[in-house]
Amino acid sequence: MSDSTAPGEVWREVDRYLEGALLPEDPVLAAALARNAEAGLPPIDVSPAQGRFLHLLARLAGARRILEIGTLGGYSTIELARALPADGRLVTCEYSPEHAAVARANLEHAGLADQVDIRVGPALDTLPTLEGPFDLVFVDADKQNNAAYLDHAIRLGRPGTVIVVDNVVRGGRILAGGDPQVDGTRRMFAALEREDRVQATALQTVGAKGYDGFVLARVR
Repeated sequence: MSDSTAPGEVWREVDRYLEGALLPEDPVLAAALARNAEAGLPPIDVSPAQGRFLHLLARLAGARRILEIGTLGGYSTIELARALPADGRLVTCEYSPEHAAVARANLEHAGLADQVDIRVGPALDTLPTLEGPFDLVFVDADKQNNAAYLDHAIRLGRPGTVIVVDNVVRGGRILAGGDPQVDGTRRMFAALEREDRVQATALQTVGAKGYDGFVLARVR
């Protein structure tokens, strides 16, 4: 590889190498991505490596109940739901009825429709109606509301609940703010700075999805 290779291309090549070494071909997930593209959904699903990371986190947490905020076409939903035991349950919140319909088809194809409850509508309307506790919460929706989503995630958790918030670095733009998504994430970090109900960290990431990062928290 040339020293002049652009960093983004290196990140993508490394992701392809890691996926080839660690992630066997998965026709169900491949079909989900194809169906998402055919339906015109934005290509903002987690990467295969990130999806498997979420799956492993759910298994490590021994999750029986999972809450996802932001379904899109259900790619991450499939990875999370596959980590559940046979009697486990996943609730996922999706604003768009069109996206929810695609996700529903993907989950049916994956054989997971009976374990997943898709709630359609603004998540901030849905979340107050839910009853916890959930063992793992994955937040990957409109970033403007990240602080509110964090608060609901903690409220719907229990001691030991794992919370993951995606896309919190935004290519480094988190340092400056200036757009609604980044400003919403900065409000979440300000809330975490004051929050004594969780222990949290954040990691920067690079890969096929570019330069970003995630928050990992555990409810005390």
